[in-house]
Amino acid sequence: MHQPRIKIAISACLLGHPVRYNGGHKESRLCTQTLARHFEFVPVCPEAAIGLGTPREPIRLVGDPNAPRARGTVQRERDVTAPLADYGRRMAAELDEVCGYILMQKSPSCGMERVKVYREDGMPADGNAAGIFAGAFMAARPDLPVEEDGRLNDPVLRENFLTRVFAYARWQRLLQQGLTPRSLIDFHAAYKYQLLAHHPRQYKALGQLVADAGRLPLEEIAPRYFSLLMAALKQTATRGTHGNVLQHMCGYLKHRLDDDDRREMQKVIDQYQQGTVPLVVPLTLLKHHLRRHPDPYLARQAYLQPHPEDLSLRNAI
Repeated sequence: MHQPRIKIAISACLLGHPVRYNGGHKESRLCTQTLARHFEFVPVCPEAAIGLGTPREPIRLVGDPNAPRARGTVQRERDVTAPLADYGRRMAAELDEVCGYILMQKSPSCGMERVKVYREDGMPADGNAAGIFAGAFMAARPDLPVEEDGRLNDPVLRENFLTRVFAYARWQRLLQQGLTPRSLIDFHAAYKYQLLAHHPRQYKALGQLVADAGRLPLEEIAPRYFSLLMAALKQTATRGTHGNVLQHMCGYLKHRLDDDDRREMQKVIDQYQQGTVPLVVPLTLLKHHLRRHPDPYLARQAYLQPHPEDLSLRNAI
């Protein structure tokens, strides 16, 4: 069945909206030309939303990096910390349909991390912080996949973020359909190899939690499971963990492939782990063998297709 496009919140300036302090924007072509074909973006500009206007006096973070204030750079008595934080918490509640958020890096309102903080004397402080709006939003929605525009230029981080977005969306659909112990078990089974690629130890912990699904209240287990799942997927997979997963999956085919096919499969896995070829190469060969030798258990694995193929996310990792 046709599924509606997944919604992702995004800093409005990244879509080309002229909402920055100088009346400009920071359009991300990755977002507007590539990701926009797959997602429905929900633009947000907290500084405009709280009435600062465009153009406007720039703000910056001042004080203790552990609890900075957002103040004007000209009218230093202007403090917009509370309005930005309140708007962050409000949007966290209102944007309940989004399955991810792309934030503007280094922004005193929207930066996810490493935003510069200044001392009262105007000199840089020892330490950075999250933007005020972003910090409040992320605290209210800790399981939501969040990433910054600059970091999305890294193919590993881009693939990781979008893998989490699609997993988040799949979980939300499961909740809408009505979660049961059986559907939780099935969901976990489908994410076995994806979890092994990201966080093998966490996979075991999640498996134990799912094993309790029949004897503990589902309303207690499900939120814990999902939080642990999203935390595990946030850890980036490596060539080593991907290679381990590929070896595991090939184990299901070892009695169906002839010696030449097994040697070829092992060769491309080794080439991937050595950095000679991208992940798409061994995966394509594995899928070829699975079409010839279908396996119901492997066919349901999210790892084989965690996001649309035409995003080409595994061509560069």
